[in-house]
Amino acid sequence: MPHDHGHAQIDPDSGDRRVSIAIWANALLTVAQILGGILSGSLALIADALHNFSDMASLVIAFAARKIARRPADDRMTFGYGRIEVVAGLINYTTLILVGVYLLYEGGMRMIDPPEVAGWTVVILGGIALIVDTLTALLTYSMQKGSVNIRALFLHNLSDALASVAVIVGGSLILLYNMWWVDPAITIGIAVYILYLAITEIGEPIRILMLGSPPDLDAGTVVAAIRDVDGVRDVHHVHLWQMQENEAALDCHVVVDEGASPEDTKVAIKARVAEQFGIRHSTLEFEDPENAHDDAQLYGHEDHRA
Repeated sequence: MPHDHGHAQIDPDSGDRRVSIAIWANALLTVAQILGGILSGSLALIADALHNFSDMASLVIAFAARKIARRPADDRMTFGYGRIEVVAGLINYTTLILVGVYLLYEGGMRMIDPPEVAGWTVVILGGIALIVDTLTALLTYSMQKGSVNIRALFLHNLSDALASVAVIVGGSLILLYNMWWVDPAITIGIAVYILYLAITEIGEPIRILMLGSPPDLDAGTVVAAIRDVDGVRDVHHVHLWQMQENEAALDCHVVVDEGASPEDTKVAIKARVAEQFGIRHSTLEFEDPENAHDDAQLYGHEDHRA
């Protein structure tokens, strides 16, 4: 079946404006939470402000990565700078895991000795945070479908929006029933959810940076399609990877039949893999049967290190 590696793209300038708005909104929210924490004596609000500051840092990283990714290839980065967005996504997912572990620890400590919390301050600033986090999530929602960088950012803010709802509910229960244990209990629940999101998503940027095969391509099917091309006797030393997040690439050695034209075979293979699998970047090395590698491995190259 054909594989579509394309994604709906948003105008880069429009996307940059969305991320810029999200950065400023989160910066103002951080300042408001710090001031609210100082005025109310609430350490929880200051801690949440620091958490929100980490989100703002994630936005800045994502924004910078988008800018750098557009640079053309040069003599230092011959594949271009597109993978910087994958690196940014990995950084942001790692940050999510660290935040989740920290919240889990803080929630556990506060369950042992629940502190008094200024309920009204928590509810009001929780409501403001919900508005800002929802705005940021909406701004990045349509952008995250084709970018691991923006998807990590979107999950950051989605988890924050859900956390804000939980904070409002917790603040309300504190005001109504003096249930001080609700605040750390909600914190633990949020931490578990954040860790679940981050751990299930972090595998993609790691796989791309490790030059893993694209997840929606079956290597065996690609090899079979190449072997089925007229003039191809065999194929080996196959590499399938992603040059950038949405751009698959192929590198392999092809043994041609006697009398077959390498040039005609190359054109046929490139057309087959582009049409059937969406692979539009392929590097092919041809061998005649007499000079073909003996017992060559199908995938990768032999490791001759001692």
